[in-house]
Amino acid sequence: MFLEEVCGTWIDNPFWRSRFVISDPKDIAMLRASKVREVWIDASKGADVWVATTAAQLRSDDGAAQQSDSSSEADAYASRAPVPMSEELQRAARICESGRQAVTSMFQEARMGNAIDAAGVSNLIEEISNSVARNSSALISLARLKTADNYTYMHSVAVCAMMIALARQLNQSEAVVRSAGIAGLLHDLGKMLVPNEVLNKPGKLTDAEFALVKRHPVTGHEFLLASDNIDPMALDVCLHHHEKVDGSGYPKGLNGSQISLFAKMAAVCDVYDAITSNRPYKAGWDPSESLRQMGLWASGHFDLPVFQAFAKTLGIYPVGSLVLLNSGRIGVVTEQSRAALTMPVVKVFFVVVSGMRIVPVSLDLSERGCQEKIIAREDPAKWQFADLDELWSGVTKS
Repeated sequence: MFLEEVCGTWIDNPFWRSRFVISDPKDIAMLRASKVREVWIDASKGADVWVATTAAQLRSDDGAAQQSDSSSEADAYASRAPVPMSEELQRAARICESGRQAVTSMFQEARMGNAIDAAGVSNLIEEISNSVARNSSALISLARLKTADNYTYMHSVAVCAMMIALARQLNQSEAVVRSAGIAGLLHDLGKMLVPNEVLNKPGKLTDAEFALVKRHPVTGHEFLLASDNIDPMALDVCLHHHEKVDGSGYPKGLNGSQISLFAKMAAVCDVYDAITSNRPYKAGWDPSESLRQMGLWASGHFDLPVFQAFAKTLGIYPVGSLVLLNSGRIGVVTEQSRAALTMPVVKVFFVVVSGMRIVPVSLDLSERGCQEKIIAREDPAKWQFADLDELWSGVTKS
């Protein structure tokens, strides 16, 4: 039978994935041993007896089920229907927290030497994927707001969301999109064996400490190899997400075509989240400035078409970017516009000439008749707006 969906909470799901043909008796045994009591089966895709049933028989014998299927499809569409940033932020915040808890638990189990269990990750990926489909900026932007204590875990959630968004931008199938999300979630698993005092060290690492950190792709890959039901893409991305197209990366020094598309994608997502996030040893860079800097590195570090697709996914001025308008006002980007990459929605809150704050006002620069336009990026470190993140996200710092 074709397993379309496992019902219940993500933590009870014994598989990494849904939407596959059950062909191994072990899968049925895993289902029976779990807390799952209901699943959706797609009779049109499996090899069970219902495939031979005619459409007429289905309509006459099981009209209610047909109606239920239609409702299910409608619900699935509704769960991915595009919504404004403001509408998705609250849901995205809940998903971020669920993701942080899941990754934290997974890393803790790994530190204790327990193999990675596939339970729950499938539904978590589905939630992240749906949120990114509704509004790609919301969860990706929120996941950038990390603390020193949860950086490693939230970094995994952020890279997962960006891998999903980038895979869709590159027109990959939904099955591949899902695999890309799993790969993003697991890419840094090898850091479980790097001491926190090294990961969060405020000063420069010693040669020995840097060598320890550089082993995390190999360590993570070895750990995943010993686990069951691990997506092959996750194995590849875990091992190769620090490779560079000019061959200067690690652990194998691969270059160009030797690196898979998905490892190239992970390299871009990993670096972007790392440089835009606050760390104990540095403040995060402005999102727009980060993209600009990455563009300068692209010829040696990143695959250029992949980087260009990534920039298109986030926008030239990603959410959270501080910008100067031609009116002399400063604002923060709160949402992307479908009309143009250079015309996002900006919340203006400061007048440069007077040096005064004003009541925040949202401007859609793509609206017909709008005379405002972005003329420059601004460095947040220069202005020191303590509530900058709150202005675009609504999240109040505790």
